Amino acid sequence: QVQLVESGGGLVQAGGSLRLSCVVSGIIDNIHTMAWYRQTPGKQREWITSITRAGDVSYEDFVKGRFTISRDDAKNTLYLQMNSLKFDDTGVYYCPLFSTLNYWGQGTQVTVSS
Repeated sequence: QVQLVESGGGLVQAGGSLRLSCVVSGIIDNIHTMAWYRQTPGKQREWITSITRAGDVSYEDFVKGRFTISRDDAKNTLYLQMNSLKFDDTGVYYCPLFSTLNYWGQGTQVTVSS
C-alpha cells in the first residue's frame, strides 16, 4: 500500500523558515514527478514546485528564490525548504506523487503569523 506522509508544518512568524518532509512508502512503478501543492484559505489547491525523476525542478513564480524542493532517494523522502515565509503562505501543504497512478498525502498545516 502506497502512503505519503507530510510533516514539518507549524506556526512561524513572517520572515521565518520551515522545512517540510514527505516520506513515501510502498511499491510504486513509473514515478515521473513529485511535487508540492498547497491549499490556502478561500482558494483552490495550487501547484508550488515539482521535481522530475531526472531531477529537473520548476517553481511557481510566487515562491521562486524563497522555496527549494529536494529529495533523498535513499530515504524515500521529498523536502521543501521554505524561507522568508509570508502571511499568504499559510495553508495546508501536500506532496503528490505522479506515476501510473497519482497519490496524495493528508497534508501538513503551515501557519505564518504577520
